[in-house]
Amino acid sequence: MIDHRAGVPAPPGPSDTPQSVVALVDASSPVERELIGGWLAEGGVTAELGIDTPVTQLDLDPEAVAARLVGRRDDPLVLPIRVLWLPAERDGVRRITFTDLATLSNPRSPHRLLQRRLVAKAPDRHLVLTGQPARLSELRANNPAVAGSAEPFARAIVRAGIVALERAERAVIGDRYKVPRLVAEEILDSPEFLRRLDAIAEHMSLRPSEVYRRAERALRELVAAQSRLVSDLFTQAMRPVHASAWQVEADTSGLAALRRLNQRYPLVFLPSHRSYVDAFVLGDALARNDFPPNHVIGGANLRFWPMGPIARRTGTVFIRRSFGDDEVYKAVVEEYFAYLLAKRFNLEWYFEGGRTRTGKLRPPRYGLLNYLAAAIRSRRVEDVMLVPVSITYERLNELGAIATEQAGGVKKPENLPWLARYIRNQQHSAGHVYVRFGTPLSARERLGAHGDPLQPDPGPAEPLPAQVHDQERKAVQQLAFEVAVGINAVTPITVNALVTLILLGVDERALTLGEVRMALRPVRGYIGNRGLPGGELEALDDDNGLAVVLEQLSAAKVVTVYRGGLEPVYSIETGAHLEAAFYRNSAVHWFVNRAILELSVLAAVEAPEGQQLEAGWEAAYRLRDLLKFEFFFPERAEFAAEMTAEMLLAVPDWRTRTADGTVGADILATLADSGFIMAHRVLRSFFDAQLVVAERLAAHDGGPLDRKQFIDECLAVGHQMLLQQRLHSPESVSSELFSSALKLADNHGLLTPDGTDLPTRRRAFADELRIISARISRAAALDPSNRTDGP
Repeated sequence: MIDHRAGVPAPPGPSDTPQSVVALVDASSPVERELIGGWLAEGGVTAELGIDTPVTQLDLDPEAVAARLVGRRDDPLVLPIRVLWLPAERDGVRRITFTDLATLSNPRSPHRLLQRRLVAKAPDRHLVLTGQPARLSELRANNPAVAGSAEPFARAIVRAGIVALERAERAVIGDRYKVPRLVAEEILDSPEFLRRLDAIAEHMSLRPSEVYRRAERALRELVAAQSRLVSDLFTQAMRPVHASAWQVEADTSGLAALRRLNQRYPLVFLPSHRSYVDAFVLGDALARNDFPPNHVIGGANLRFWPMGPIARRTGTVFIRRSFGDDEVYKAVVEEYFAYLLAKRFNLEWYFEGGRTRTGKLRPPRYGLLNYLAAAIRSRRVEDVMLVPVSITYERLNELGAIATEQAGGVKKPENLPWLARYIRNQQHSAGHVYVRFGTPLSARERLGAHGDPLQPDPGPAEPLPAQVHDQERKAVQQLAFEVAVGINAVTPITVNALVTLILLGVDERALTLGEVRMALRPVRGYIGNRGLPGGELEALDDDNGLAVVLEQLSAAKVVTVYRGGLEPVYSIETGAHLEAAFYRNSAVHWFVNRAILELSVLAAVEAPEGQQLEAGWEAAYRLRDLLKFEFFFPERAEFAAEMTAEMLLAVPDWRTRTADGTVGADILATLADSGFIMAHRVLRSFFDAQLVVAERLAAHDGGPLDRKQFIDECLAVGHQMLLQQRLHSPESVSSELFSSALKLADNHGLLTPDGTDLPTRRRAFADELRIISARISRAAALDPSNRTDGP
């Protein structure tokens, strides 16, 4: 039999040696009782703790503890004990496999007949486990609110015993199997939570029993019932889904530091969301590095059978998408979040609120971050470390459906047939998927830095002052912004992102392999000069590697290849511009400042002499404002520094050449001679979409808008404008881009009258976007790939 001492304190000295020991036995079968009884009879306590005192055995059960322990006037040492069953060792790892199911028993919880067989034939498959012991007086001191009441105190002792045994188990089987126990029971026994429910009942004029009943029902619905068996089997079942499609490359260099942080703080992983398999890819990467399983916050759309029941047993928490003013449900969610974080269980959610439809990071949703902030403000949690995570795919097999939804198609509901089709579609190779971890952020520190007063919420009867509420809201928004910047900072530029970036910027012609290579060369130089992260970009260094990338994009029906002439020529597949833009947009944030610089120089050249430099800066700031719902820009001063660095990279003697405030055509020529222009490649689709929205707003009267109907109208008119060649590419006709443009219009006060001339302002907005569109067309004409003499 194996023994184990993890977590056991040093033996007591002579002065504090306990007079007796109470062994709290967690046993579910006669075999387990025999094993524990034999261990005790053989002097197990003496060997484990170095003391020789009488031992009393009690079941780890609230009734037994209430009857025979909580009323004792002496101070026994309380020692939880159970038998730990282990799966068979395979290749040095003890993990359940589907082969184990042939025994019709869970190897971590074998049935009684199998237990006897294992004791006789496989003694390495079990051990007697002891948790951290504690004096009865310590347990009373740790639970002052219930120490005077037998049943609640007994339940607290049982929970403490189970937690101590769980910790001892993890020392043997690894942190990967850290799972919470008795969560609902502990929360419902919390005096603070019960007081909050009483306050809600009084505020809503409801009977306390009705509020308790609703809270218990919501809690049972919410709590993830994790299972080590299901976790092992589900990981093995789902791993082939992504392993057959992608070669996963996880940057594990920072995981050791994260693990050290996790010893003190809970971690909240906040990944980018591009695919349904994101959680499997990230979960697998963390499992391979012995991280405990995350509690993944999921949407109700994935609760269908069998995914829903399985997902709940692997740590998925399904939260209602909308619960409005339901104070009871809100209190339960906040309490559950605070409980998980206080117990250092790691969380994971996709803070964009859903998969990106365009390929770039979407604006964040703040709801779950608000609950996290509430846990910190309540002082239930010392701090939480937020981990930005970038998950980037070279190719996605589900991209066709995403493009259809962007173009106005109806999203297919998630159900069992959908799941079968999805798994079947993942059987095609799709290159690499890159998992990158950003710099962790201290939630408490960053909230405080952004002006959050970090005061506890007084409750529904005493609402916070409006000023404090506004400070909290802005601090959470700034925190979300920092997470998004952290994700973008570690997102690599993939080969497909770079190739589609080049091809999408070419006007109505195909490129030879040599022309693609020549267009890529200066961009590769730019990436190298800035030290931007890349994924396997060396594959583009020779013609063979570049041809392979283009052929793979052709197989994915993103690029079309014509082979009937002297040599193959490549262009974006007809009807595949949205798919191509998805790949490009995963890295487009790295080139936004360069694109803004080009348009600002064009605006400066158009300005009167002597005002050009000022006009250029004004244009840059205005473009930043117009794109603020698409990209994550820093504050004005930092943005100015970034733009200055961008200009110095492109035109090193820029300060000298503009000393008199003049921005001449020679600077524009220098940008063009760099070998590439980015404005049309990076920004055209966003401004074209804004132009459609602006023109439709100008055509409307000043009455209220039905947003869904308006987006549908923009899709229809956008298709017409595309056919009329007033829009450059189908990627501009996107419900996602139209929605962001409508947010921008709302932010500029163009949706509802505010006492000024709304039609005039709407027309001015559309006129401004037409001017920007004309500048983008001029920038496109300057690009070497679009010149008549070719690159």
